[in-house]
Amino acid sequence: MTFRIIVTARSFGAASGPHHDFLRENGCEVDLRAKAHPMSASELCEVIGGYDGAILGLDTCDASVIERADRLRVISRYGSGVDQVDLDAAARRGIAVTNTPGANKIAVAELAIGLIFALARNIPQVACAARQGTARRTPGWELTGKTLGIVGLGAIGREVAVRGQALGMRVIAHDPFFVGDAAPVPLVDLPTLLRESDVISLHCALTPQTERLIDAARIAQMRDGACVVNTARGGLIDEEALHGALQSGKLLGAAADVLRDDPPPVDHPLLALDNFIYLPHLGATTRESVQRMSLMAAQNLVAVLRGDPCDYVVNATALKEHQSGKEQA
Repeated sequence: MTFRIIVTARSFGAASGPHHDFLRENGCEVDLRAKAHPMSASELCEVIGGYDGAILGLDTCDASVIERADRLRVISRYGSGVDQVDLDAAARRGIAVTNTPGANKIAVAELAIGLIFALARNIPQVACAARQGTARRTPGWELTGKTLGIVGLGAIGREVAVRGQALGMRVIAHDPFFVGDAAPVPLVDLPTLLRESDVISLHCALTPQTERLIDAARIAQMRDGACVVNTARGGLIDEEALHGALQSGKLLGAAADVLRDDPPPVDHPLLALDNFIYLPHLGATTRESVQRMSLMAAQNLVAVLRGDPCDYVVNATALKEHQSGKEQA
């Protein structure tokens, strides 16, 4: 049997490797349709029809897209976040949604630590000034002995914790959903974390409960001169509040691999601030991470299409409920 597959995840299509061979060997005809940016719902609506499976990046896949997906049986997310996919709409149509948890944990964790170093030593600003002939020796600060607060102790958060401890930092975390015998670092409530941390690193999912988690009220609870790093989702931060805190000096600096709108407009207020570092969502973009995510996304897709077990169907419960409802009807 032949399966028609659309791929919009940019690095999946651009990288060579076993994921392409795996799809071909399993009867998949692949159309690479990635754009220079994640597709909007209207853009995805125009191309989604006629495919059995889709490997999506950060494209918006809402109910309007699901409605146009006349043959779709699986949406394989290239990455762990599924906030851009309407999971319930997919379940109602019998479409499984999968993800690749843990595949990018090392890459994102290392980037988060890199951004902390960049903030501590003003690396982007100093390097840029040096290229222009100015020796800018802005005093930095050492990570050793500072407190790192991690919001979200999942796979990536735990990797950041290990690296923070190795650098001599005191590491604490907040995660009301943490499960396991013992957390690798002390768990505290969010007000305590905000109050005690010199650096706050965000590693939680974007949900209605976490949207604008870091707002003006919570920034007010932070230490004067603290720094914020976000390599998770742009919607976790109230950007106007962050801008005000950076401008006033309440926060010493902030770094983000994501903003609410990616790519942001060139006149985005945060981009004009010298104490703000922005990267264009490259947290998972290492050679190793791309290979892991690509193969895992391909394996998830093929497993669903062939009716084989797949451990990474994120809307499995909703699928069963809708199927049960159909059978009873």
